[in-house]
Amino acid sequence: MKALTLFVRYRFPLGIVLLIGGIAMGITVGWWEATIILFLAAVCLVSHFMLGPMRLVQDAVEAGDIEGAQRILNSIKFPKLLYKPIRSAYYMMQSNLAMTNQDLDKAEHSIRESIKAGSPLKDQEGMQYMQLGAIALQKGDIKTADANLRKALRLGLPDKENKAAALLQLTSIAMNRREFKVAKDFFRRAKAEKPTTKELVSQIKEIDKYISRMPG
Repeated sequence: MKALTLFVRYRFPLGIVLLIGGIAMGITVGWWEATIILFLAAVCLVSHFMLGPMRLVQDAVEAGDIEGAQRILNSIKFPKLLYKPIRSAYYMMQSNLAMTNQDLDKAEHSIRESIKAGSPLKDQEGMQYMQLGAIALQKGDIKTADANLRKALRLGLPDKENKAAALLQLTSIAMNRREFKVAKDFFRRAKAEKPTTKELVSQIKEIDKYISRMPG
């Protein structure tokens, strides 16, 4: 794993060195002899532009180094060259980091670019629309938030924590609209997911205090 991380980190300069070396060998020795070196150079350079350093971004996020993750993302100068699923992940990560910084406009633009790039995984698409819903909710656009969160659930979300989070957001929207029967149904479904995240458990306990007293 460490070797792979090192390769991802240094494959661009390595590719340049191999390319120069391959061209030099082709001129001085022969192009047939330089084939392997030129092939390795192509692998390094093509993988750099088509796959990007997303593994390094993931490592930085897991280590809690948000600034480092942002720096690595900013180093990608030509995101349109990324392979489509990688491009989708790139823009989604940009959106996540923008939300961390409360830059909602950038977060929304990035997640829409992620959706445009497409995703081979259906639950990933669900996560994209859940992100759109969360952004709209923070912007106070309740109608858009409701539509996107419902769409996220229809498309599918990858785990019980995300399903519960989406359902709790829909519960809050329905309560604010005084659609108490709808709110109770969403809340029942959220509890049935049995999330373990501290924040979600706390939200469920808080809502549980008064939702049973609502009409409907």
